[in-house]
Amino acid sequence: MRQRIITGVVAGAGFIGLTIVGGWLYTSLLVLLAIIGFTEYARMNGVAWSHPSSLLGYAGVLLFVLPWSDWGITIPSPLTILWVLAFLLLAITVITKNKTTIDGAALMLLGALYVGYGFSAMVEARQIEQHGLIWTFLAFGCIWASDIGAYFMGRAFGKTKLWPSISPNKTIEGALGGVLFSIIVSAVFALAIPGFIDLPKALLIGLVAAVAGQFGDLIQSAYKRVRDIKDTGTLLPGHGGVLDRCDSWLIVFPLLVLTELLPV
Repeated sequence: MRQRIITGVVAGAGFIGLTIVGGWLYTSLLVLLAIIGFTEYARMNGVAWSHPSSLLGYAGVLLFVLPWSDWGITIPSPLTILWVLAFLLLAITVITKNKTTIDGAALMLLGALYVGYGFSAMVEARQIEQHGLIWTFLAFGCIWASDIGAYFMGRAFGKTKLWPSISPNKTIEGALGGVLFSIIVSAVFALAIPGFIDLPKALLIGLVAAVAGQFGDLIQSAYKRVRDIKDTGTLLPGHGGVLDRCDSWLIVFPLLVLTELLPV
């Protein structure tokens, strides 16, 4: 627990600091996390980082997450990127005479989208022209509040298991506590920063972030059970890997962007 707390404080302080600074430092951090995250994903699926299907996955991740427009480079639409990536991955199944199966190709395509677009949405949020930093902290604040609320409310009042076959320690009471904490944080943002966001929209962001974030956590828990592993990696002692720590982020940010709750 001591190691977990120290790692959490140091890593959290560094992440918050770079988020405040923004610009290429923050973007570079997210690009690095995306690369490490996809490496963990490939390893979870028994695919070496140097395998052609993994290399295509890395290419997809980078096409999503790198700020190409900042460099004056126009790239294809996300749908085009996905189609070309799918075609190339399927082509590998033919070239390798099914040593790479269609299931393996589908897994790499899913990983590139899951990791690449997830971190890309975080980059987009920080680059919002008006109050990008505040929008980013609103989303992260709701995610972190949901995690804290679920943990402490679950410890204090948790009796009814939420989904024991996937995550045996989570309870319905804890999940509801997470939603409550997230909504409270979103309301604080709305009330503390006049003119930034109206209260109903802030409450909706809090609700969406909490529910989607908990689903993100459950998704990663379910996948780890399928692969029979405890953590996706060892980058953060006591916390696991990038996908362990960012599982909620990878669902919440894209959802807030796609629903236009974040004005990207």
